Amino acid sequence: MAQLTVELGNHPLEPLSKEEILAAVSVVKKQRRLGGNDRFVSVMLKEPKKEVVLAFDGTKPFEREAFLIVLNSKDNATYEAVVSLNRMQVVSWKHIPGVQPMIMLDEQVECEAAVKASPLFLDALERLGIDSPELVMVDLWSAGNWGAEEDATIRLARPLCFLRSDEKDNGYARPLPLVPIVDLNKMEVLRVEEYEYTKIPMQEANYTPDRVGPLRTGIRPIEITQPEGPSFAINGHEVEWQNWKFRIGFNAREGLTIHTVTYRDQGRDRPVLYRAALSEMVVPYGDPGPIQNRKNAFDSGEYGIGQLANSLELGCDCVGYIQYFDGIMTDSKGELMTIKNAICMHEEDYGILWKHTDWRTNDVEVRRSRRLVVSSISTVANYEYGFFWYFYQDGSIQFEVKLTGILSTAGLHPGETPKYGTMIGPDLYAPNHQHFFNVRMDMQIDGNENSVYEVNVVAEEPGEQNPRDNGFYAKSTLLETERQAVRDIKLETARYWKIVNDNVKNDYGQSVGYKIVTGENCFPFASPNSSLIKRAGFIRHHLWVTPYNENEMYAAGNYPNQHIGGDGLSAWVEQDRPVKNTDIVVWYTMGHTHVPRPEDWPVMPAAYIGFMLKPVGFFNRSPAIDLPPMPKKHACSSAMKANGCQS
Repeated sequence: MAQLTVELGNHPLEPLSKEEILAAVSVVKKQRRLGGNDRFVSVMLKEPKKEVVLAFDGTKPFEREAFLIVLNSKDNATYEAVVSLNRMQVVSWKHIPGVQPMIMLDEQVECEAAVKASPLFLDALERLGIDSPELVMVDLWSAGNWGAEEDATIRLARPLCFLRSDEKDNGYARPLPLVPIVDLNKMEVLRVEEYEYTKIPMQEANYTPDRVGPLRTGIRPIEITQPEGPSFAINGHEVEWQNWKFRIGFNAREGLTIHTVTYRDQGRDRPVLYRAALSEMVVPYGDPGPIQNRKNAFDSGEYGIGQLANSLELGCDCVGYIQYFDGIMTDSKGELMTIKNAICMHEEDYGILWKHTDWRTNDVEVRRSRRLVVSSISTVANYEYGFFWYFYQDGSIQFEVKLTGILSTAGLHPGETPKYGTMIGPDLYAPNHQHFFNVRMDMQIDGNENSVYEVNVVAEEPGEQNPRDNGFYAKSTLLETERQAVRDIKLETARYWKIVNDNVKNDYGQSVGYKIVTGENCFPFASPNSSLIKRAGFIRHHLWVTPYNENEMYAAGNYPNQHIGGDGLSAWVEQDRPVKNTDIVVWYTMGHTHVPRPEDWPVMPAAYIGFMLKPVGFFNRSPAIDLPPMPKKHACSSAMKANGCQS
């Protein structure tokens, strides 16, 4: 038989094409003799070593590899494979004992069907007086690991169930007191946990236009136009915009990834970031009740933020002149699955960037800011998460998560007031919970040798040098080892962290760098002895710094699904490796504490959480000083023109 060949990507970081993905699956199936019990959890680019990427100039061939995770459902065994696409050969096949890979999309569909067909579940519905199983919603929730034997030996799910009044109804308004426990490998309901409500909540809470009632009027169109097209240029997945150059990536677990970020300064492309992506996220619930107390969803490591990405083609997710990128992956059978327009890129106006009025001359100089937006939105059952990377004209980078969607709900006994949540309807409440996100940033400030300093603003001591008791200054402390670099925000000292290259100085002798500007944040409320903290130790602190290691990618470890804990960042930093003047990775954890409001129901207005990377000494002066002034114009409506307005 002729050797299979495909056209390979033209850059080491170019995401796998459809042809490359299908070829990798075919090679593994054939050479490892895979059968019907083998399921493809993920197929993604195996990124080459950093030195290969940085040395790439387009003149020499390079190894193109795919990384696959395969689950044998019969043996409950997980395997990792590496396929050389140059040689069409499996170059590595490794059994990873005692782990559960992330839940596949197919499993979510199959789980719902298995539950609704189970005699155990149908009997439980009958006891509740429900005779329409087709209207039951079964949301697959991960089972976690609580020390039971089944947690370590069976691939489990612990779905939550809801009831629709019709196929378009918002079922989250009617949570059911039933929790089926499902063996995902066998797609078998092992048992159904039944809890007591006096009655199931029955008030409707719909949100589609046809069911809301009269819609408000008086909203007139806002048109975003770019008659000359956008200011960015694209070559495959490489983007150039306003001195920025970077590459876009995407995979089933992390979703949107950003690579090789540089900024052109005085004719030089200066590196800032080698790779940045959401590393892990977890949503712990604060209700100790029996239905709620196991809810700790690792939305990246357990569910795969990328495979849950929305197609942004039909909504109003992006406006203006838009460039889309597809998300290409496989289903569990290894067949091609394309999320059309999984990534959206566009420019948007962002108000005033800088302005000054010289009151003596009446000269006014103002520059408007625009930013480049690269975004992706994922739906995880009831919740939506929008992930946004912003690039600014002043050299800043921002990461922001927008949280919206529908609250996870629970039922109440009539007359009961919830202690651990908020009532949002008759016999209905939404439990308190938190959202934690960890972003992994492989820094490259003017090269690979970087260091991190903690900066605290402190008051000067009273004395001769501070006669008016008003002095304060910024005190920098070098974080030299991993354990020393496990840090938390501190409002009292306006604490921030700067990543610098001490080997490169600006014109004033300062080390070039970027600082992390923190936004909203919090600490977890779960006990250090809880399963959550054992499995998600990264949420205990806001800053972590590790030396670069290509195998350390995810803050909770490679396989958090049903893991007993003790993996990931909290374990790695115990090595206390040096992080001074070396190739480092900075991990930032941010948290949002959500005590629900009635105004969050039936769909939550978006909450925003994020941080910025701002240049500090990286430039000698504002890099935005060279922006040209915008034309002075405004638009007039017909009514305004009647009163003398001139466009």
